[in-house]
Amino acid sequence: MLLVSDMPRAALDALLHRYGFKLVLQQDGSTIRGSYWGDSEAGIIGRTVYVRGDTPIHSLLHETCHLICMTEDRRSGLDRDAGGDDLEESAVCYLQIVLADHIDSVGRERLMLDMDAWGYSFRLGNTRDWFESDAEDAREFLMNHGLLNVSGDASFRLRH
Repeated sequence: MLLVSDMPRAALDALLHRYGFKLVLQQDGSTIRGSYWGDSEAGIIGRTVYVRGDTPIHSLLHETCHLICMTEDRRSGLDRDAGGDDLEESAVCYLQIVLADHIDSVGRERLMLDMDAWGYSFRLGNTRDWFESDAEDAREFLMNHGLLNVSGDASFRLRH
């Protein structure tokens, strides 16, 4: 599983900066601020994503995508629980796969394997099959909110 400590900090900062977000790297062993799952899982408060070196990249991307996919009123009052409905959660999963291609040494193929290893569950049994064959609703959500461009890549815009 790829971890934050496996990636150049500048690459992670650059990705989050494109959305106007801040990345805070907390000390190893400390409690991650804003983490819904606890342990090494990323946390979110406002427009800030909190991680440690042992935070999985899929977790950093997942929480970042929650910030991208939620409305501004939810984002401004956010502390830990992203909320949202099932469709938004699917859109978050889809977008994190797309954004993995924007981090050198990650890419969607590796991220999908890490998502499977962590235990993401999809109707078709694995992340790749879901992404390629069963995620039309997630893609449509992202397109309708301007979060993907016409070629299916990230638009680097936030949902309003």
